[in-house]
Amino acid sequence: MPKKKNPDNFAALKEIIAKLRSPEGCPWDRKQTHASLKPYLIEECYEVLQALEKGTPQKLCEELGDLLLQIMLHAQIAAEASQFNIDDVVRGISSKLIHRHPHVFGGRKVQDAGEVELNWQALKQEEREKGESILSGVPEQMPALAYSQSIQRRVAGVGFDWEKMDEIIDKLAEEVTEIKQAPNQQEKAKEFGDLLFTIANIARRLDIDLEMALRSANQRFCHRFAYMEEICRERGVNLGSLSLDEQNALWEEAKRKLK
Repeated sequence: MPKKKNPDNFAALKEIIAKLRSPEGCPWDRKQTHASLKPYLIEECYEVLQALEKGTPQKLCEELGDLLLQIMLHAQIAAEASQFNIDDVVRGISSKLIHRHPHVFGGRKVQDAGEVELNWQALKQEEREKGESILSGVPEQMPALAYSQSIQRRVAGVGFDWEKMDEIIDKLAEEVTEIKQAPNQQEKAKEFGDLLFTIANIARRLDIDLEMALRSANQRFCHRFAYMEEICRERGVNLGSLSLDEQNALWEEAKRKLK
């Protein structure tokens, strides 16, 4: 009988992943590539986010494990190609954290978190190749709203930012006017993009994660609309046959019931 693996340490996890990818391992795991695993990586990231939103520690622990599995599989595939291994990944992030925290692991003094962020951006700039844009490291595959906030955060780190919030609010009003004045659908879409970009900037200045804020708004909408549907079923009413005023009355009822 094969000896059971002790799953209580990181070394055991490395052995398990290597075994799964070995000729004697799992056919499904063996056939995976970096490309084939991409959908699973994205899915696991969103499941971690969902666990964070629900605030359930046990579920978060489980989902972080699933995400770690994806990282381990990618590292193992790279190791089999003699590119790098999980130890290189750990070594790389450890070195990066030490380098970017001289106020913790070195002698630099800082006053507050704001100064830490400025130093962080300066140190990241040192790590970039000569001539490389500070925006080049932001993955374009990110959701568009999150990408907007990320690139705006980066350029703000080098001082390219509005001085006052009122200036951004004025820009928002300007973008709304430009949408109204746009002569065709193509221009309307362009101006609408500028409007969303400005909203992302306002959210960044207010320290609001726009992606998470919109996800929360989506969830509130779905819960409230589901309440409307349930009330209509209980009352034997077809939601689609109600007037807009009647539907709005149900919506207000849902808002009162579901804060």
